[in-house]
Amino acid sequence: MLVPLYEAVYERLGVGAGTRLLGLGCGSGLALLMAASRGAAVTGVDTRAPERLALARERLLPGTESTRARADTRIVEGSPRDAGGAEGAGAGAYTLVTAFEPIGCLAGDSEGLGELLAEATPLAERGTPVVLAGWGPPERCATSSVLRVATRLADPLRSARSWRPALRDDLEEVAQRAGLRPDGSGRVACPFGYADLASAARGLLSTGLFDAAITATGQEQVDKELAEALHPYRRGDGTVWMPNVFRYLIARTP
Repeated sequence: MLVPLYEAVYERLGVGAGTRLLGLGCGSGLALLMAASRGAAVTGVDTRAPERLALARERLLPGTESTRARADTRIVEGSPRDAGGAEGAGAGAYTLVTAFEPIGCLAGDSEGLGELLAEATPLAERGTPVVLAGWGPPERCATSSVLRVATRLADPLRSARSWRPALRDDLEEVAQRAGLRPDGSGRVACPFGYADLASAARGLLSTGLFDAAITATGQEQVDKELAEALHPYRRGDGTVWMPNVFRYLIARTP
């Protein structure tokens, strides 16, 4: 669903042959696949959801069915430190670092991102662009009301302050705390569209944002309340449509 965000960033930064990209929290690898299709050498790291990393490997690694498999692609289950320097393209330092998972969905996620950046930036060349992403204003993100279900069920006592959509200053503050220099930003419309309510529920549950809620209250309760939260976005033909706006920040390593 974030394809327009990936495309906007890659176009703005001229991602292509010669780009050595480190993707933090790469998940299922779609953003990496799009960069690789432009000719970039890509490394993805993630510490969560092994099943999503398995999908990333299927999409990207040599010997799989992917037609875009490249020898200079790596998928690492772990931290940026585990990935080390860039491989391929004849160099050992990354020329682009991305953290496309939008901050603001869970309490403390900006702190976790700060830790990843602290490990990643020493692996990049001086002046390398580092891309951070965040949710746009709540009034322009229909999905924000649905994701509140996850935080409310996971921890009712903290739900009022657990959902914190990232506003403009949040991304700059994260970058500055990591020793990065902000160098431009942009907003991108990324609507979430699904064939029906069941597909929408599966898609949102697959993000992992509801895992804590499922642990706290059980799958049945989460399914029930998620379906209720999605209902206002169901259109007459049965499809589900949630318009959203995301913001990205480009910062530079020292």
